[in-house]
Amino acid sequence: MAAPSQPHQATYDAIVIGAGIQGSFTAYHLAQRHRDTLLLEQFILPHSRGSSHGQSRITRSAYPQVPYARMMPDSFRLWKQLEEEAGTSLYRRTGLVVLGPAGDPELESCRQSLGDNHVLDAVELAQHFPGLRLHAGEVALWDSTGGVLFADRALRAVQDAFRRHGGTLQDGEQVLHIEPGAMLTVTTTAGVYRAPRLIITAGAWTGALLAPLGLRLPLQPLRIDVCYWKEKEPGSASRAGPCFMAKGLSQAPHGIYGLPALEYPGLVKVCYHHGSPMDPNERDRAPPGTPRPDVITLLSSFIRSYLPGLEPWPAVVETCLYTNTPDGDFILDRHPKYSNIIIGAGFSGHGFKLAPVVGKLLCELSLGEEPSHSTAPFAISRFPGVLRAAL
Repeated sequence: MAAPSQPHQATYDAIVIGAGIQGSFTAYHLAQRHRDTLLLEQFILPHSRGSSHGQSRITRSAYPQVPYARMMPDSFRLWKQLEEEAGTSLYRRTGLVVLGPAGDPELESCRQSLGDNHVLDAVELAQHFPGLRLHAGEVALWDSTGGVLFADRALRAVQDAFRRHGGTLQDGEQVLHIEPGAMLTVTTTAGVYRAPRLIITAGAWTGALLAPLGLRLPLQPLRIDVCYWKEKEPGSASRAGPCFMAKGLSQAPHGIYGLPALEYPGLVKVCYHHGSPMDPNERDRAPPGTPRPDVITLLSSFIRSYLPGLEPWPAVVETCLYTNTPDGDFILDRHPKYSNIIIGAGFSGHGFKLAPVVGKLLCELSLGEEPSHSTAPFAISRFPGVLRAAL
């Protein structure tokens, strides 16, 4: 009779909890810096339970918020570096159209980040992208750097690179307990691990991990409907089309975004940048009638008005998770009580493209180094009431 398997026990220089794109890049940067690093994932890889799965994400230079706009050149550089290291393509440049009402504050901030020569009028937009309409009083911006990141491929590439640098990736291990201290102890369903530094990048499960550590961050997981729409004429909105974002529309206050056909031939991805609050462990128990009719109605109306070449009812609907902060900005900071616990959370549906930089910043914070970009906009202290209540 075989002896029962013994639980894993080991000591590392760093432990990262959560092997989504943010945690994987954090672990990769640590391993690049010759730190013996353990990357823990509660689900068997690959999986579609969190926020990093799927084939495509938008990347862009146009950002209304200055901190992200400043980080994007570094992010593009680091994505290119990973492409070269992995020997595979992770990005396709399609360009990005940002459209919305003239004078909209977010649109104006994007224009300032791109420059006046990137403004398109309705005639120019129709010439270049006949499938995308502009209406009276609206403007369009052109971001030539915009394009599609191949999400699943990118996640595999960074995890493989992490392993090549000597990192250890353990999947199928749920974290049960974190014991703070100069030497932290992390107990999982399969082992006990120790390290002087811990980075938590557990997506929608971050709140549950932090609550026993006296920290209740205002993180709200959302169930997002990911919708794909059929072309009325095959090839009319082909793979060569641009990505787009719609800002400032009264009927869609959280914004709408779209990507050219990639996952499914002839199906264009168009989604609303918002969803329904949910428990990440209950995502498959969505109430009858989902996807939410109001989201589908909103998107159908948008497609009739702005993308008339698409059928106005989704052909495929999938789900994804966002984990939102109240202001939509990331949390990249140390635990206010345990300075060797670093937190990366609340990526609010726009973090994938910035993951190479986020991982670098979390690595730097964990090593006690001056961050290469200011983390002041991402501090936990911007939620003082929540902290006082929790601590």
